[in-house]
Amino acid sequence: MGADPLPLAAVALLASAYLFGVSRDRRGWRRRRTAAWLAGCALLAVALGPPALLPAGPSGHMAQHLLLGMLAPVALVFGAPVTLLLRVARPPVRRAVGRLLRSRPVHLLGHPATAVLLGTGGLYLVLLTPLYAAAESHRWLHHGLHLHYLLAGYLFAWSVAGPDPAPRRPGLPVRAGALFVSAAGHAVLAKYLYARADTLPPGLGGRDVAALREAARLMYYGGDLAELLLATALFVAWYRRRAPRAGGRAGTPPHTRPIGRLASHDHAGEYWRA
Repeated sequence: MGADPLPLAAVALLASAYLFGVSRDRRGWRRRRTAAWLAGCALLAVALGPPALLPAGPSGHMAQHLLLGMLAPVALVFGAPVTLLLRVARPPVRRAVGRLLRSRPVHLLGHPATAVLLGTGGLYLVLLTPLYAAAESHRWLHHGLHLHYLLAGYLFAWSVAGPDPAPRRPGLPVRAGALFVSAAGHAVLAKYLYARADTLPPGLGGRDVAALREAARLMYYGGDLAELLLATALFVAWYRRRAPRAGGRAGTPPHTRPIGRLASHDHAGEYWRA
């Protein structure tokens, strides 16, 4: 499929809305957050842009999956858009966001186990059933799968190591375990696709086994970068919480501090206490 202007317009809207929020923040938003968000939008634009930007054939489709479902979501999560919203929005909006973050559905969706099921489990469902082949010939199903990749990847990155507030977020062992399970599931699926390239994904016409194996190899190695970034962010955040701080003791459990006060410049913590 060629480039569709609708997804690209949505990416442009995401970038513009974020920059508008940055312009409204009178206290000064961190540049690295802005850079992360714009990098994520740029990766989305590459994934959804002209086919010439990606390799041809199955490898191009796999590169698109890696950009949409793993690399772009990590960059977008590090942009901390919810924190930015809570810094620039009016009090009614901040209170509404706080209620949403404390709601049961968000607690369920924000659990790393749920995120693994939606992300890695969804990938198994797509690539081991005729759904992948069907999406290649149905435009809206194609867009729907791309949206699923992006949202599931964003949810997973946020639940594991996102800087935005996450009330009742599990501790390090649970999040590290979820990251390990996701990485292992991704690797197993890639190896299985490589070994069964003559039949998987099912329903494809004009099957090129060599090209499909190359795509599986890209899937195996390409996911390591996003997983390494998440693991680094997770353990760096854990180390910082354990390190001594002015006015507090080392090793203070995260749940004893107001959720959302992740940085000294944040003044909206009262809207999302767990």
